[in-house]
Amino acid sequence: MEKHIKLNITLPESVANELNQIAKELPDKKSRIIAKALELYFDELDGFIAEKRLAELQAGKTKAIPAEEVWAELGL
Repeated sequence: MEKHIKLNITLPESVANELNQIAKELPDKKSRIIAKALELYFDELDGFIAEKRLAELQAGKTKAIPAEEVWAELGL
């Protein structure tokens, strides 16, 4: 079972109202709705980060390390 952490957040009124409506409609806990929404958003951000890193690699701003080099360093 995953450990849960309490957070205190401030939301715009419009977002809080929409969250309340969704929680009533489903019915589901607001904390669960927020957690799921964040998971989906983080998945989307992962894609943006991957695209950014690829662009940096293609522009020569960063370099890739060959897998063999990493494995050798780890003794694999």
